[in-house]
Amino acid sequence: MNLADKIVGNSVDLWRMVRAGRGVWTWSAFATVLALLSLLFIPLDGRAHADWLQFFGRFHPLLVHLPIGLIVLLPVLEVLGTRRPSLREAAGLVLEIALATCLVAIVFGVLLAYGGGESGTTVTRHMRGGILLAIGLMLCLAVRRTWLLGEHSRRYFILLAAVLLILTWTAHQGGSLTHGSDYLTRYMPAGMKGFFAPSAITSHPNSFFAKHIYPALDTKCVACHGTNKEQGGLRLDSYESLMAGGKDGIVIAPRNPGGSLLLQKVTLPPNDPHFMPAEGRTPLSLDEIARIRAWVLAGASPEASSVPGIVIAGEGEEAPLPVGDYNSLMGEIRQMQQSQGAKLVPVSAKPSDGLILRTTDIAASFDDAQLATFARFAPYIVEAELGRTAVTDASLETLAQFKNLRALHLEDTALTGRTLDKLSSLSQLTYLNLSETKVTGDSLGPLKRLPNLRHLYLFNTPAEPASADNGLRSTQ
Repeated sequence: MNLADKIVGNSVDLWRMVRAGRGVWTWSAFATVLALLSLLFIPLDGRAHADWLQFFGRFHPLLVHLPIGLIVLLPVLEVLGTRRPSLREAAGLVLEIALATCLVAIVFGVLLAYGGGESGTTVTRHMRGGILLAIGLMLCLAVRRTWLLGEHSRRYFILLAAVLLILTWTAHQGGSLTHGSDYLTRYMPAGMKGFFAPSAITSHPNSFFAKHIYPALDTKCVACHGTNKEQGGLRLDSYESLMAGGKDGIVIAPRNPGGSLLLQKVTLPPNDPHFMPAEGRTPLSLDEIARIRAWVLAGASPEASSVPGIVIAGEGEEAPLPVGDYNSLMGEIRQMQQSQGAKLVPVSAKPSDGLILRTTDIAASFDDAQLATFARFAPYIVEAELGRTAVTDASLETLAQFKNLRALHLEDTALTGRTLDKLSSLSQLTYLNLSETKVTGDSLGPLKRLPNLRHLYLFNTPAEPASADNGLRSTQ
């Protein structure tokens, strides 16, 4: 008799016990099974529902770990109980608590899926796995009573093994929802990844979309908007699904970045309830947003190999050089981090990785004079986020002191490019965003003297059509 037959046989035994009227417990168990199965008919329509459902549903990730730990502990107690009877008694209590907490976790999980508008294959599998797990625990509880009397000894342990297998499979589905289906394969060596997780891009693999747009969406967005889970009925795991949009309509409007819902969502303030990615997931970087914006402005083509105004030189950049130790300035840096103004944020726990100058919170009022006050930190700043600030061409003289600067955001500022030659001393600069400025093609000459410049953004500027004619060619 195989495992499936044994599970079915125990289900029949449970039904017979109910029909025989063996106590309130059996009737309660039967009613619980029916209630669990009825959960499968709840429509997961991909739309968010009442806030109170989402509030309680978000306790599911916290509650679900308790039954998991108890189920894993159960076989350990049963085995050790062969020599210490007290542990066998404890195992019975653990099984009952595991079942109770499993039922509670299922209820809160359904509230999370239905209230938060989550749907998709993995959501359904995870819910079904939880229901099957609870039914398995109920069968274990029923059979364990006869096992303690010396009957059905094999059935109990077979059921226990089945419960552990169901737990593993259900937990995997839950992990895929939380971390994405590529959690184990994302950083897999190329040879293995090609076999175990082939790319979803099968057509136009050398297009700008395949090389620079899809990877960002796949890493940051597909965990909630893919085959596994479709929040808002939106999938972003292919070009076709991206352009189809979701229940709120299209999210990409070709040649209209301002009218593209996706760009609107990812550029909201992080504390906005509509900001995406949600739930504390890693947001898209400024570089990724800039590429998406330029791609949309150029027509959102699935085939184009390049986008006007964006120059990305060869792959495989060298590791950045370390900067000095700024520990002696940590007092001032901490004050800036706590202030409402511009902030200096460490790249990592290693001081040698440098600092990032961030002005997001006060971009509209941050000007040349305020930038000058950061000159004393210049040797340690490796990235300056000055996009949409009030800086002008005069600021480039201050920026010339940032000798270790590797990334510079100046998009949507008043720059004209007249003093771009001031940046020619920034030998470490690899990224420069001048999009939506008044920079002209004639002013780009000094940039050719930057030995490490690999990423240049010029879309929506007078220089855009002239970028290739100034020696700044794309080698994508």
